[in-house]
Amino acid sequence: MSYTINGIQQIGIGVDDAKTVFNWYKNNLGFDILVFEDKSEAKLMTKYTNNEVMRRYALLSMNMLGGGGIEIWQFTNRTPKTQIKPFKLGDLGINVMKLRTTNIGEKTYIEDPWGNWIHLVKDDYIFCDTKRGQGGVLGAILGVSNMEKSIEFYSTIFGFDKVCLDAVGVFKEFKELPGGNSRFRRVLLSRSEKKVGGFGKLFGPIQLELIQDLDNVHSKIYKDRLWGDLGYIHLCFDVAGMDNLKKASERIGYSFTVDSSNSFNMGEAAGRFGYIEDPDGTLIEMVETHKVPILKKLGIFINLKKRNPEKPLPNWIVKAMKIHRKVEDL
Repeated sequence: MSYTINGIQQIGIGVDDAKTVFNWYKNNLGFDILVFEDKSEAKLMTKYTNNEVMRRYALLSMNMLGGGGIEIWQFTNRTPKTQIKPFKLGDLGINVMKLRTTNIGEKTYIEDPWGNWIHLVKDDYIFCDTKRGQGGVLGAILGVSNMEKSIEFYSTIFGFDKVCLDAVGVFKEFKELPGGNSRFRRVLLSRSEKKVGGFGKLFGPIQLELIQDLDNVHSKIYKDRLWGDLGYIHLCFDVAGMDNLKKASERIGYSFTVDSSNSFNMGEAAGRFGYIEDPDGTLIEMVETHKVPILKKLGIFINLKKRNPEKPLPNWIVKAMKIHRKVEDL
């Protein structure tokens, strides 16, 4: 049974003003390609929204230099809640979003205006030269409670089989982050598998950094809150062969908690999505893309269900998405 992990499609961010957040990431970090804009009900996510169907407004923005995008997600029938306790590095869940950059400055960690931490990582991968140097999502820093269990989860299901770093200590670069003075074990993982399909060349190589606070016990970032509340809400992988992935995850004890089963529509895009929880309950989304707009003004869409799932789209087709570039603010 085979399946392909094409890359990190996006990281979801719960916000209270989606357009303002989109504009900030567009203007400051180059996420200026608006893939979709959608208003609808999140009917399949009631397990994580207190058994209520929530309405939401979502935007998916990409950065053509290379990397995953960000899904900016806003409740439209509920005021989102902030984290109950102030964030500290090592809290269980998505701590920091990693963005690739070819032009590293003095600061490698920055905080967006809404308290979301970002790690700027020097990386030479370029899909499309945007002349900005700031790229898309490379990965994430995840807080975990049991390092070995988490390594097994991410290596077995998502192919993060290459250990680039495994160290214990008090790390100088963490000291600018809340709670960063603790003693941590940090493990940096990447994938030796180079095979990708669909939009895999746009997403580029990916990495995950798992951190465990050895001095303090941490609670879940989304304890007593809903998926969609403020902060990083999920990490999403773009995949092909969802049925096989589902069977593989079930074999090691991780069943899908959400599965759209067939194709769902999200504005002009469509596909199948599913969710599983990592050993600490962090939500991992998987999307098998079926249709995506390339030149939607001309009614041109790519139907990936009719293509070899292990064959990347031609670069010129993916680069045509630049027509969706937003220069003016929303």
